Amino acid sequence: MSEQRMTLRKRKSPARLRLAGILALMALPLGGCGTGDLWDKFTQKDDTFVEQPPDKLYNEGLYLMNQSKDIKAASKKFEEVDRQHPYSDWARKSLLMSAYAFYSAGDYDSCIGAATRYVTLHPGSPDAAYAQYLIAASHYDQIPDISRDQGRTEKAINSLEEVVRKYPTSEYATSAKAKLEGARDQLAGKEMSVGRYYMKRRDYTGAINRFKTVVTRYQTTRHVEEALFRLTEAYMSIGIVGEAQTAAAVLGHNFPDSRWYKEAYNLVKSGGLEPSENTGSYISRAFKKLGLG
Repeated sequence: MSEQRMTLRKRKSPARLRLAGILALMALPLGGCGTGDLWDKFTQKDDTFVEQPPDKLYNEGLYLMNQSKDIKAASKKFEEVDRQHPYSDWARKSLLMSAYAFYSAGDYDSCIGAATRYVTLHPGSPDAAYAQYLIAASHYDQIPDISRDQGRTEKAINSLEEVVRKYPTSEYATSAKAKLEGARDQLAGKEMSVGRYYMKRRDYTGAINRFKTVVTRYQTTRHVEEALFRLTEAYMSIGIVGEAQTAAAVLGHNFPDSRWYKEAYNLVKSGGLEPSENTGSYISRAFKKLGLG
């Protein structure tokens, strides 16, 4: 063999040795693991997920919710039905039960999210009315006291009106109407609170605007009697006696036994006037619109 060929063979030997060493290491078990176990580690094989029948998951959720009172665990079961069997009828039922479970636990935002998704995906379902009602009830149950912002109350009213509008013959429409009165009473109370504040500051125009809102928008609430008296008081204070007389007359016509009417009557009489209704006034029109005038 020539000297040149001997030199080439010497140069190739280290590379061949390194390759042989790598192949030998790959053939050896690592840390006592077989080649199958090693492959599982490399591919990160996970055997923990086991698909379960949807009815089994659903019934387990019902049991956890009704018997064990574990609402959080029940919600997870219902969500698992939707995750594993998204196109099944069980998924539809589970989505509604998730909304109910969240509502029962006081997790109103999650309830609103699940119920909204239900209404969006299944608008023609017989249970869509209930889902819409859960949305409204979740907003209603979060209504704050009158000293705070009433944005949540407005949302409750809008959602409750949606129940009545979309599902007028459903059993939930009756309950929604009752809650509507409560929510409107809350907004009227807020207006009255601000109006009284303006009256104390002798800002009669600001006060009138607040009491006017109660009279024109919330005539069926418990605050309307006082609002009519406050209008009588405010208008007398700024010399617009015609509107004061009308407010007192409408108050007496609709609430003759009210203590607020007695005060309004005495206030008008103290100015040498009598309660007298101007049918063209917004006060008179607001009540005639409801058939109360």
